Amino acid sequence: MAAAKRDFYEVLGVDRSASDDDLKKAYRKLALQYHPDRNPDSIEAEERFKEITEAYEVLSDPPKRQLFDQYGMAAFQPGAGRGGAGGGIDLEEALRTFMGAFGGGGSIFDNFFGGGEETTAHGTDLRFDLEIDFEEAVFGSEREIELNILGACAACQGSGAEAGSGAEKCRRCNGHGMLIRDTGFIQLRQTCPDCGGAGAVIARPCRACRGDGRVKSRQKLALKIPAGVETGSRLRLAGRGEGGLRGGPAGDLYIVIHVKPHALFQRRDEDVLCDWPIPLDVAALGGEIEVPTIHGYQTLKIPAGTASGAVFRLRGQGLTGIRGVRDGDHHVRVNVEVPAKLSGSQRDLLTAFGAACAEHNYPQLRQLKIQFAEFLEHKKAMGP
Repeated sequence: MAAAKRDFYEVLGVDRSASDDDLKKAYRKLALQYHPDRNPDSIEAEERFKEITEAYEVLSDPPKRQLFDQYGMAAFQPGAGRGGAGGGIDLEEALRTFMGAFGGGGSIFDNFFGGGEETTAHGTDLRFDLEIDFEEAVFGSEREIELNILGACAACQGSGAEAGSGAEKCRRCNGHGMLIRDTGFIQLRQTCPDCGGAGAVIARPCRACRGDGRVKSRQKLALKIPAGVETGSRLRLAGRGEGGLRGGPAGDLYIVIHVKPHALFQRRDEDVLCDWPIPLDVAALGGEIEVPTIHGYQTLKIPAGTASGAVFRLRGQGLTGIRGVRDGDHHVRVNVEVPAKLSGSQRDLLTAFGAACAEHNYPQLRQLKIQFAEFLEHKKAMGP
C-alpha cells in the first residue's frame, strides 16, 4: 500500500497565504539541500527531492493551486490529472523543474551538468613578495619587476586551437560533458573521459601551447608603490596574474610588501622614531641641538638636567597622513654621550667639577643608594 502523500504546503514548509516569491524561495532552499548530486547515494534524498518538486509544480501553477486549495490531495489522485499520487514525478522531470526555478534554459543536462561548449577557465591569482627600502615605503616609488607568468599563447591567441580550427562539440557526450546511463530506476552520470566534462574538444591543438592556450614567458611589469605602505601591505594588479585557460580571463597579481629595517629610523604607523646622542654639557646645562627627521634636520630644545632615555616629540614631522588622519610625529630618544678622549686640561676641569658636585646633583644615584641601604637592613634583620 502506497504511503499517503503529505500536504503540499507542509512539504515546502510555507503557509497557505504564501506568495509566489515565498514558494520559490522555499523550493530553492529545499531543492538545493536534497538535490541528487549533493546526495548521490541517498534514495531517501531522491524521494524527498521528487516530493518537494511535485509540491512546487502544483503550487506554482495558479490553476493547479486553486484546485488543490479547493479539493486538497483528492484533486491529484489517480485519474484526476497528470502528476498525481498514482503517476508521481520522475527524476529527470524533477530536475527540469529545479533548473526552471533557477532560471535555466535548454536541456536539463546542458544547464546543470556543465554541458555546452564553454571550455575556458579563469586564470589563477598570483602572489609576488617584494622587498623595498624604508625610503620607498615612506615616500613611494616606482619599480619594475620581472615574473615568469603563464600568458595567452601568441600563436593561437589563447584559443588552444591551430589557425583555421576551433573547438567542436564532443561526439561521445554530444556536448553535455556527462555520460548518462539509465538503469531503469535512476540515471547514473559520469564525466565524459573524452572532453573532461567541457562538452567540447579541440580537433587540432595548437602546436605552440599544446592546446592549453597559454605559454610561460618572462614579463616585465611597471609597479607604482604608494607612499605609506608597510610590511604586509598588498597591492592588487587586476588581470596581471596567470592567464585563463583557452582565452579565459586572467587572474590577479598581488604584490606583498616587505620593508627593510633602517639603520636610523623606525616607524609606528605615521610616527617615526630615532635615537640620537647629545653632548654631556648640553644634557647638564640645556641647549639646542639639530636632530634628523625624514624631512631633514630640525631644531630640538634640550632642557637642563636631561638624562639618557628621555623622549622628545616634534609634532607633524612624521609621515604625511595616509589613512585620512593627521600627519604623524617624530620622536627622538636622547642618549647622553660621554667624551671618548680628554686632554689634560679637560681632565682637570672635570675633576674639579666632580669635587664640587654634591650628592643632590645626582638624584638617580641618591635614590638607588637609598634602595640598596634598605636591602642591606632587611638582610641584616634576617640574621646570619
